[in-house]
Amino acid sequence: MPYMPVSARLACTTLLALGLVACSSRPPVADRPSAGPAAQPVRGGDPFQATSVTIRALGLVGTPYRYGGNTPDSGFDCSGLVTYVFADMLDLRLPRTSRELARVQGPKIAPERLSSGDLVFFGSGADVWHVGIYVGEGRFVHAPSSGGTVRLDALSNPYWQRHYSGAKRVL
Repeated sequence: MPYMPVSARLACTTLLALGLVACSSRPPVADRPSAGPAAQPVRGGDPFQATSVTIRALGLVGTPYRYGGNTPDSGFDCSGLVTYVFADMLDLRLPRTSRELARVQGPKIAPERLSSGDLVFFGSGADVWHVGIYVGEGRFVHAPSSGGTVRLDALSNPYWQRHYSGAKRVL
């Protein structure tokens, strides 16, 4: 791949993110009635904040993975990436581990209702061991494993489908 200046990469990433955010926006749909009290519709978060988080997360694609890493200079693990992006863009302090992030207050989101900036979780049963940031169009940014880099993946990938354990909206 030919060399591309940082400013050009940032411009391309920004345009991609804005396209993903625009394509993923849809009006809220009321939840189906439940047996209990009337269900409230889950609305998307603040669009400006969601766009900021999405653009920043996409801009970190390619950053090396490092267990315990939480900055672009040191590299990222999955929860380090999430906590860095939300702190950097919104000054929002989130818990440090994927397990703790899964326990954060906020509405749980059905897969068909995901919105940019939502956190997506993966694990086995009740055990959560991975987290990423949903960016729209069925894709999420995450720091997957040792020896890898921060990357953009599809929720439709069979591995991620098999281990998907839910999503939360923190915005």
